[in-house]
Amino acid sequence: MVEHRSPKPSDGGSSPSCPATLRKTTMEKLIDYVNHAKIELSKVIFPTKMQVRQAFFAVFLVVTVVSLFLALVDLVMSVSLSALI
Repeated sequence: MVEHRSPKPSDGGSSPSCPATLRKTTMEKLIDYVNHAKIELSKVIFPTKMQVRQAFFAVFLVVTVVSLFLALVDLVMSVSLSALI
């Protein structure tokens, strides 16, 4: 026996390309997205003030040391190149 399907795409399950599932509206998708975002944000562990302060000083120290090193290398290269020319 041959299965007959309705040619109307609005009928859920009328074809394999349109299965018999309920489709969510754009607003329902948006609400789901916001709810999932809230759930994920509740899982986040935010740093304390002390951790932020320590990280800031560590980054500041490393950037300062690297910039001083590069300034020293630049000075040495400039002086040595000036001496050659």
